This record gives sequence, C-alpha cells and structure tokens, in this order.
Amino acid sequence: MEGQKTVNFTRLLSDESVQSTLSSDSCEYYQTEIFDLLPSVQAVRSQQDSYDALKSSEAFRSGGPRPDEAFSAESQSRGPRDKLSLQPLRGLAICMQGKRSARERRKMQISNIGFWESWRRSQSIKRKRVWAHMREAGASLLPWKHTLHKIQGRFGVGVKSYFVFLRYLIYLNLLHCALISGFILGPTGFYGKNSREWLRFGGNDSVLDFLVGTGLLARSPVFFGFYTRGSLDRDCLNTPLLYLAGILSIIFLSLIMVVRRTIVGYKHTWMLEKRTSMNVSFKVFCGWDYTIQHSKSAELKQSFIRNDLKLFLEERKFNLKKAQRTLGQKLRLYLLRFILNLIVVFLLGGAFTLIYYSTNVSLKESNQVWILRLILQYLSPITITSVDLVLPQIFRKISSFEDYSLTVQVNATLVRSIFLKLASLGIYLFFLFKTTSVENRMCRENQIGIQMYKLCIFNFLTTFCNTFLVNYPRKLLQEKRPTCLLVRLCGRQRFLIPFKVLDLVYIQTVFWVGVYYCPLLPMIGVVSLLVIFYIQKFGVLRCCEAEQRMFRASNSSVLFHFMLLLGLVMAAAAPIVDFHLAEGTNTISCGPLKNETVLTVTETCVKSLPDSVQNVLKYLSSQAFALPLLLAEIIILTSYVSRGRANRKAIERLKDMLIMCSSDKRFLVKQHATLLRGPKNPNRVRPAAAEQKRPLHGAP
Repeated sequence: MEGQKTVNFTRLLSDESVQSTLSSDSCEYYQTEIFDLLPSVQAVRSQQDSYDALKSSEAFRSGGPRPDEAFSAESQSRGPRDKLSLQPLRGLAICMQGKRSARERRKMQISNIGFWESWRRSQSIKRKRVWAHMREAGASLLPWKHTLHKIQGRFGVGVKSYFVFLRYLIYLNLLHCALISGFILGPTGFYGKNSREWLRFGGNDSVLDFLVGTGLLARSPVFFGFYTRGSLDRDCLNTPLLYLAGILSIIFLSLIMVVRRTIVGYKHTWMLEKRTSMNVSFKVFCGWDYTIQHSKSAELKQSFIRNDLKLFLEERKFNLKKAQRTLGQKLRLYLLRFILNLIVVFLLGGAFTLIYYSTNVSLKESNQVWILRLILQYLSPITITSVDLVLPQIFRKISSFEDYSLTVQVNATLVRSIFLKLASLGIYLFFLFKTTSVENRMCRENQIGIQMYKLCIFNFLTTFCNTFLVNYPRKLLQEKRPTCLLVRLCGRQRFLIPFKVLDLVYIQTVFWVGVYYCPLLPMIGVVSLLVIFYIQKFGVLRCCEAEQRMFRASNSSVLFHFMLLLGLVMAAAAPIVDFHLAEGTNTISCGPLKNETVLTVTETCVKSLPDSVQNVLKYLSSQAFALPLLLAEIIILTSYVSRGRANRKAIERLKDMLIMCSSDKRFLVKQHATLLRGPKNPNRVRPAAAEQKRPLHGAP
C-alpha cells in the first residue's frame, strides 16, 4: 500500500467549498491528532490557508476589517445560510446524535436571528411536513398497491414495472375521457339536435353490431358521424372548434406527459447505467432486492445476480474476441449480416403486402354466412396480430446468427419488433385512407373509426384467448402430466416483459390514432385496459414462472416511452395525411365538419375577432416572429447546457470526495496496523504527525 501512487486533488475555491456549516466547537471536537493526519484534511487545509491568505490580503488593501474580525462575522452569519436548517429533522439522513446536535444548533440560531426569520423557518418546516403527509396519503390511495407488492415479491421489479406502466396508461386514458367529456360530449348533450333519434334500435340491428361496429353502434356517440353543429353555432364557439380543441388538447397533454416521463427515465438510466451498472462492485453489493418475501424468490434473485455477472464476463469475452478478428473474418461477418438484413427487409415487405390485400378484402361487401362475414370483417386485425406475433420470433432467431453480443441481440430484436408494430399500423392506415377515399356508401370518417374499433376489440380478444385458452391449459397440463413429451417440448411459460410492453405501446397508439374518428375510444380503452390488468395478473401469478436469465433491457423504460412517443407522433400525423389524401375526392362528409374543412372553420373564427387580436395572430404566424422565437430557444438551450456542465462538475467533485474517503480509510488502516505491530505507546503518533506536517508547512 505504501508503494501506491499518490493522487493530488484540487477543489474549486468558493464560499461553499472552503467554508463549513459546522460550529467551531464541533470542529475542535473532531480535530484530533489522527484527524489532522488524514489526506483529505491536509488537502482541504492547504487550500483553506491559501484562500484565507488571499482573502485577508485583499481585505487589507481595500481597508476592510481584520481577518479575525471577518472570521467572527462569518461564523455568526453562517447559521442562517445553513440549508439543512430548513428541513424537518425526520428527513435528515443522519444519526440520532447528529439530530440532537442539529436541534441544539437550531435553538442557538433562533436566539441570534429575528422574529420574522424564525417564523419563516418554522412555517417552511411545517409546509414541507404537510406536503410529505399529502404525498404519503396520495401514495396510499393508489390502486392495486397490494397486488403490485405481491407481484414484486414473487417476480421482482421487472414484472412489476409492466403493471405500473399499464396503470399509467389507464390514468392517461382517464384524463383523455375527462377532456372528451368537457369539449365534445358535454356541448353535444346540451346543444345537439335530435340526439335520441340516432339511438333507436332498428330492424336490421343485431348484437353482432357491437363486434363489427355497424348498425346501432355506428349511429351512436362512439363515432365521428354522430356529432353535428346543433344549436351551438357561433363564430368562435361551435361544435367543430370544440371538437378540434378536444382532440388537440389530448395530443398536446399526452405529448407533455410522455416527454416528461421519457426525460426523467433517461436521466435515471444515464446515472445508473453509465455510472454504476457496469461496475462489478455495484452488482455485488447493491444488487439485492429487499422486497423479496419468498425463499424461492430469494434463490431466483441470487441466480439473477449470478447470471448478470456471467453476462458481464461474456460481454468482456466477446469484446476480446471482437478485437482479435481478422480482416477476412470481418468481411465474411459483414456479408452474413447484410444477407440477414435483406431477409428481414423481405419479411417486412411481405407482411406489408399481406396487410394491404387483407385490407382490400375486409372492406368489400360480402353475402356470406354471418360467421364468414365476421371473419372477413376482422381479416385486417387478424393479419396484423398474426404478423406481430410470428415475425418477432423470427427476428430473434435471425439476430442469434449475426454474431452480436447478447445485449445487442436483444436490442436489435426489440428495435425490429417495434418498427414492425408501428410500421404495420402506419401501412394499414395509409392503405385504409386510400381505399376509403373512393367509397361512397357511408361516412368515410366512420369507416376509419370502425377499423380502429375492430383493432381494439381484437387486441382484447387476443389477450383473453391467449391467457385462458393457451397459457392456462398449458399450465394445467404441466401440473397434471409433467413427464409428457409435449410438455417437455413446450417448456415452462415465461412472462416476457419487453414483448408485453410492446403490446401496450401498440394498443395505446391505436387509441391515439382513432380518437379523432372514434371519440369514445379512450373510454373503451379504459375498460379494456382494466380487464387486461386482471387478465395479466391471473396469467403471471397462476400460469407463469419468473425468468431465469437476466434481461438488462427490461429494466429500462426509456426505450418503451420513446416508442410511445413515436406512436403519439404517428397519431398526430395520421389526420393530416388523411386530409391530404381526401382532398379533392368525391366523398360524403359527415360529423361536425360536414361540407367544411379545418381551415374554413378557423378562418371564420379569426375574421370575427377584433382587429388587434387579428394583428397579433398574424404576427405570431409570420416570419418576423421566428427570429425572437429562435433566440429564446437558443437562450433556453444554453441555460440547460450550462446547468448540465455544472452538474457534471459536481459529479466529478463528488467522485474526488469518494476517492479521498477511500484514501482516508487506507491511511487509518495503515495507522491501525502500525499501532498493532509496535508497542502500545500513546506518544507514537506524534512523530508521524511531525513527519506528515513537515512537507506541507515547511515549503516557502
């Protein structure tokens, strides 16, 4: 240990860095002989001496007070700047003795400050205490808290994150329902014309209409064609503008919430993965989950940590193997990857072609039996769901031949699967917009809304059938016939977190895309997501077993929220593409924008406003406003970049402090070993102190 290289650290000079919030009594208590010999204390003391000398010389030249007077004034004014004095004692991460000392210091500070400052501090502490109690009460009111705790205890945090994400989507759709009720349903209910005549049960209506979205359901408030202008027909307060305001508020509010969760998740992921997750000591000493309640779960968590270390060593081994590849091996590998990527492109092209033909067949009229007619009506959702189930498994097999590391294989499979789901939905919408643009039989917007409704219903039916008709019988067969050949070939059922979350991202994207054509789709989504929550709960607790291999990407929600953000962007772009494709066609318009467009409705409202407001709106939409807006964006981005650099400097300083603490520990261990080897003489430390102080203070 003595032969190790000495590391020098330099701290930034500022009032916060060189001045301590501790009182002089506490400093005298801790300044023992061993404490003076610590490397961190000596480094700080040298910086403190140089800073005090510089400050005293400047004060002497400017005619200020003497250094001892300045020090006494600083020690008196140091108390009010104590940031910890504004926090409740319960929230301080210190021992009981430290809390008692903090209470005494606060009493001394109260005696030195005025009445107003004392009252302000007490009120601040009370407010923080009230907010803490309110947060605890709000956390206790969250639904399914016991269920999530039970799932976490048996399967770990990864499976729990899926159900937390599902609960977040339920909250998001409930907020959408509130916006739709305020902007669309409320004005239509008060000012609508002949609303009840649309809901009469006709002779051609049947229960089958609730599955295919025709008949009674097509005339109900579920779809776009139900809403008309009604008696609310002012220039800037009418049903079309309220309808558009409701849809835009849903899009913008969802954008804010999803971007916020993505940024927060990215920050946490960056701090954990970039700083600690690649550290083996973090995996060994900080990787345990203390919420585990079962012995099998404890053994499973041990296997998780063991497999994570194996995965880390495998990646290191793969990196060494990758560095030793020759030029010929690299060329053969790149050629193989190129061929496999061509296969992936051909599979995607075939899937899109199949979706196109199924869309054309499902939109045609047929006089078949009702069961065949129902299958033809659901041909497009069946095709999309089948493609989304089969191709990701093929992608996973293809990625295993590309000679990537395990983490890159999983990420490549996820990216391809996400692209498949969103691209298949986008291609389906594009073909649907082009196909329905020449249909003259019924309302075009209702047709598109019916297709979105079918996608939601079929996704729910797929989840139900997969759990109760596939997974549950498979689990019963494993329990009754464990030695059966079919059971051994199928293996045990696992809860695949990434693919389950991708299904949620897909269905939420369908909700966002269809909310313009089917305004009550978020309400249908809330009901379906609630039922899916309990179906998945039954499936994971009764049918599934925990994954035996650590999946690192499942713990990161940044990728899933980013894909949710892409789905939101596609949902916002879908009506714009629809308007562009439907422009100039001979279609029958319906709903609040009958025989009108968005531009004509907004232009009528703008023309009815006062001249001053019109001038302001024209300036905001002109190029003259672009330059101030660009400058404001530059200033905001510059401030955030500066804050990020300051945070990185703070992180580096904290790293230096950790290294200093480790050097202090090594020094104390060395002194302890010296005392154990030598005679028990209390005066033995003093020569060492003199030797340590000589190079510090002997320099000129």
